[in-house]
Amino acid sequence: MTRNRCTIVVAGLLILQTVFLSNCRSKPENSDASELTVAAAADVTPAFEEIGKLFQDKYKIKVIYTFGSTGMLAQQIGNGAPVDIFAAANVSYIDQIESKGLIIPGSKAIYARGRIALWVPKESNIKVEQLKDLTRADVKRIAIANPDHAPYGTAAREAFQSAGIWAEVQPKLVFADNIRQTLQYAQTGNVEVAIVALSLSKQSDGRWTLIPEELHKPINQALAIIKGTKNERGARQFSEFVLGPEGRAVLSKYGFEFPRT
Repeated sequence: MTRNRCTIVVAGLLILQTVFLSNCRSKPENSDASELTVAAAADVTPAFEEIGKLFQDKYKIKVIYTFGSTGMLAQQIGNGAPVDIFAAANVSYIDQIESKGLIIPGSKAIYARGRIALWVPKESNIKVEQLKDLTRADVKRIAIANPDHAPYGTAAREAFQSAGIWAEVQPKLVFADNIRQTLQYAQTGNVEVAIVALSLSKQSDGRWTLIPEELHKPINQALAIIKGTKNERGARQFSEFVLGPEGRAVLSKYGFEFPRT
């Protein structure tokens, strides 16, 4: 009788131990995790930094950003970079990683539409008000984001081609890794003019002129939740926040437009 009682007690303790250990193991994957990693296109840097602070205040989840060229970020995610959300500068890159099965189905959404602008330093003597001005002799160097992996660089190239000046400006082009670096090239005097995202132009100390949107394909920017995220609940909350009224108010302030329905 004593032996049976001991057996029951030991068995009970083992069950409790198993439940306890199981709960401990599950905590790192809990959807209430306090951090969220977001890989985002360089053009959204100021807007997303502001959105991140608002989101953290509301949900108590810290947002850790990695900003860079959309193409390079997509490649890193494809190589297994630990990311919860990818916010690309063009929906085509989300489509690419979706085709590889890297996003949670149904999580893809267009969050904004970007614009490009001609940008020169405030103190510059060069006046550029339209793309054809870039063919002048006093414009010797023009910075654009590398069109091979940066959507804003692709849009710049399309605009040059549509304006019929691609052959003339091509020898003047200086390629930057991403759109923030493109702006820095002009700010530091390494080039006379840069083709920059409107979102960065509006926050800079320079002169800028919006490039007509009909000269390039729409820059539809999309985000998605990466499959394997350890904080799916937080990732969904962040996505909804960006797409909601609070996120859109910030994006609008930085010059972003929204999908037309």
